[in-house]
Amino acid sequence: MLIHLNEVLSCEEKTVAKNVDLEMNSFDSGLGSFPFLEKEPAALTITNLGDDKLKITGSVRLTAAIPCDRCLEEVSTPLELVISKEVDMKQTAEGRIKDLDETDFVIGYNLDVDKLVYGEILVNWPMKTLCREDCKGICRKCGTNLNHGSCSCDTVELDPRMAVIAEIFKNSN
Repeated sequence: MLIHLNEVLSCEEKTVAKNVDLEMNSFDSGLGSFPFLEKEPAALTITNLGDDKLKITGSVRLTAAIPCDRCLEEVSTPLELVISKEVDMKQTAEGRIKDLDETDFVIGYNLDVDKLVYGEILVNWPMKTLCREDCKGICRKCGTNLNHGSCSCDTVELDPRMAVIAEIFKNSN
């Protein structure tokens, strides 16, 4: 959803508060597509700091379906995002690249809320997601979810340094 910034930029120290519904229904990245199970409108406050600078603050609450890192079962993961950005509207695209300023969510005099939230999700994405602390994961051989029961696979793993000796004993039989 786009918010037109002309109203805020018209007067110094003007503040506009908006609740904006997100158009995106999932977080899509190189890791995959993660649907949102719940999403609340983004509560944003945009303040004109003067000299064509804006302060964007707000919060968003989402719940994403992320697979467990051990057993791959879907986990309902809450994401509470706090947004705090300053945008210099006078800066050109080349100037932003030079300053390593990644404000791709401002297009002309419009604020793309979905791009803003996408960037915040990217930064706040959990490093590890587990369905529970003692998740047993899946069997390396047959793929059985070990949280639901055990499998009949041989789970003995030999020391790789002893592989040559194990091969000698196997060939001698």
